[in-house]
Amino acid sequence: MNLRNIPLSGVAMITLLAAAPSHAQDYRAKAITMMKHDFHAKGIAGMERLNEDGLQAVCNRSNNKPPKGIAEQMEKDEAATVKLPADGKLMGDWKAGEKIAQAGNGMTWSDKPGVAGGGCYNCHQIGPQETSFGTIGPSLYKFGKTRGYGPDNQKYAYTKIYDSKITNLCSSMPRFGHSGALNEQQIKDLVALLMDPSSPVNQ
Repeated sequence: MNLRNIPLSGVAMITLLAAAPSHAQDYRAKAITMMKHDFHAKGIAGMERLNEDGLQAVCNRSNNKPPKGIAEQMEKDEAATVKLPADGKLMGDWKAGEKIAQAGNGMTWSDKPGVAGGGCYNCHQIGPQETSFGTIGPSLYKFGKTRGYGPDNQKYAYTKIYDSKITNLCSSMPRFGHSGALNEQQIKDLVALLMDPSSPVNQ
């Protein structure tokens, strides 16, 4: 059974095992009502951004700690949706990848469709020249050099960027490929940034 596409009402029933206290559910309902009242669609930022999918609902209603069985099934469901490149090539241009990683633009109401940076520096250290970076995620410096440059690690990097929820259902990392925030070539370029031996990440 694919849990990620179950309607919100169905997800709520499934997560009764990990249900929050009723007062917490009341606060959540009020917060959602308030957001929908105050958020106004503009440009590419539509009202659909306020809708949870099944995965988000499970994580939100279990304080990011869903029952193990549900988490494992939903991670498998997410993995089944990853679209690997048809040409079999997982790496692009690391120089283009560096620009994407260091760009935080895109997906706002004033942006045009298809304009998106990765904003990777918000959560990760990427290269040795950075003077400021986030620490929510692990450092990516020497990523390929430490893990190895082989095809299995390239595939891991590609799928992690495409949909981080495959290995950690309630990860804070965005689902860049799943959401359409980054296209196939952009993800390839980010993989090259992480996995190309000549990339500054691996110096």
